Amino acid sequence: MQAGVKFSGEQLAWLHLIRDHIATAISSEPEDWELSPFNQRGGLGKAHQLFGEQLPTLLDELNAVLVA
Repeated sequence: MQAGVKFSGEQLAWLHLIRDHIATAISSEPEDWELSPFNQRGGLGKAHQLFGEQLPTLLDELNAVLVA
């Protein structure tokens, strides 16, 4: 992702969920998002709606940075 990207409040809430999940599970994959707490916020479909085609890149970057 580009530096200086601005995220909406809802996107930030998802990013925090993903961060917390990575902290306990060592990684986060889209199939994890059909489980709690992600499914309570719309699951994988909502993530795609919020982040669009950037979702795979965003997830790769979060996994790389937060696991390192």
